[in-house]
Amino acid sequence: MTNVYIGESVHRGKRRLIGYAEADRLRHMYMIGKTGVGKSTVFQNMCLQDIENGRGVCYIDPHGESIDWLLAHIPKSRLQDVVLFDPSDTEFPFGLNLLEAHDEFEKDFLVNECIQIFYKLFDPKKTGVIGPQFEHWLRNAAQTVMAGPEGGSILEIPRLFVDREFEKKKRAHLTDPLVIDFWTKQMVHTSNFHKSEMLNYFMSKFGPFINNSLMRNIMSQHVSSFEFDTLMDGKKIVLVNLSKGKIGEINAHMLGLIVMSRLQMATLKRANRASDRRTPFYLYVDEFQNFATDTFASLLSESRKYGLCMHLTNQYLTQLPDAIRDSVLGNVGTFVAFEVGAEDAKILSREFSPITEHDFIGLPRFNFYIKLMIDGKTSEAFSGMSLPPEEMRETTVMKDTVVTLNRLAYGWPRLLVEETMRRELR
Repeated sequence: MTNVYIGESVHRGKRRLIGYAEADRLRHMYMIGKTGVGKSTVFQNMCLQDIENGRGVCYIDPHGESIDWLLAHIPKSRLQDVVLFDPSDTEFPFGLNLLEAHDEFEKDFLVNECIQIFYKLFDPKKTGVIGPQFEHWLRNAAQTVMAGPEGGSILEIPRLFVDREFEKKKRAHLTDPLVIDFWTKQMVHTSNFHKSEMLNYFMSKFGPFINNSLMRNIMSQHVSSFEFDTLMDGKKIVLVNLSKGKIGEINAHMLGLIVMSRLQMATLKRANRASDRRTPFYLYVDEFQNFATDTFASLLSESRKYGLCMHLTNQYLTQLPDAIRDSVLGNVGTFVAFEVGAEDAKILSREFSPITEHDFIGLPRFNFYIKLMIDGKTSEAFSGMSLPPEEMRETTVMKDTVVTLNRLAYGWPRLLVEETMRRELR
């Protein structure tokens, strides 16, 4: 098994690489620190080592710079393995359908994730913006649009309440008695006034995506361009460029949440196969709190069994909901801390004892403290510094090659996608 190197430490005047063994990586890695302290450099270096060692990886980047750096350094021998999901490429949009399911397990999982995503985007503190009624309607509507051999997308949910023919077409395929009762017993006794109120309520949440051509062309496709089951087993290199500056913050969050949901589903489905057939896959997520629903906490404790090695980073602990923060602090085997603020320093000083809270404040850039998982046990805290990144290379030729290959393999011409939508609406 080939180690990857997180950085280097200095002991008695000698520099030593900080090696991270494959078996220990299944217990995951969490990294915290202020912006600009060097967290992305560590992830980029580690991810590139995984790529060079022939491993399968997924890097979710909300800024785009790390994706550009990786594209410039990927070996030519692995170019065919790259799946570059860049939503800003509007001429050849990928399909990414949250509600694409192949069996009942997937349907149930994705409907629950759909609800969690709307909570995450519009009511993260659960103040009532997304309440029980919205959740009830959304659950039944999602089950309805998924019915039938052609399936459906999340953007078709509002259409159920305004297009009677579409509603009847979808209801004809329903088999779940509770969903059937929703339409035949509840909806028929709901006044037009209340239906109108609920429609406005629904549209206010779906509108940002339905009315945005970039998102509509991606999320309306019934068939996703890639399946994580295949990518994980094939040791592919999945680069997800969610640059908020190019596609907008809410769009980046929505797409990141869908990517994470489909990855979680593919991971959990590995329970149905023998452990020796669960090919290890390495996930890197920057600003992961933006892409983690409540179900993420359970995944963090279970994914080790299914061969998913997670590397997570964010800037400060209060960004994390309580359940996710507790899961991170309780389940992660390797913990890396760069310079942090005073409040986080108090908490980290307890985790990293005998390191004090003053040690975390004012740490030089690229310097960190680490508790490293070694042979299944977490080490005492020690100091280290990240390896210097390779110089940024010219990306144009390499990126153009990857973009061309991906357009042919995974994208659809924009005009074709839009024409398909128009036909479906007739």
